[in-house]
Amino acid sequence: MATTQECRSALDRLSDSMARANGEVQAAAALDRSLTCHITDLDVTFAGRLQDGRIEVRDTKPGPPVDKAQIRLSMKGDDLVALVNGELNFAKAWASGRVRLEAGFRDLLRLRALL
Repeated sequence: MATTQECRSALDRLSDSMARANGEVQAAAALDRSLTCHITDLDVTFAGRLQDGRIEVRDTKPGPPVDKAQIRLSMKGDDLVALVNGELNFAKAWASGRVRLEAGFRDLLRLRALL
């Protein structure tokens, strides 16, 4: 099982990858939205913003998210690490329910370029 630190590191690597992106991916990552990522097996939530093409984690709290962020992710820690390492396909994980992504319809349309 992935640790809280491994999950935080995975989010940092994802942020770095998004910052280096070009084209549609860069445009999709350019949103300015509140974001949470709940790691279900650790019962910890990373909260922050998707801003300037990066994920900025501002807080880590125990339990599920208290506030409703504009973009909400939920998954097991091992799945987050596998997604960032390219070992798990996001679309398949989302379709099977291993990963939950909730956002407004317009944001989902923009975020699909990241998938």
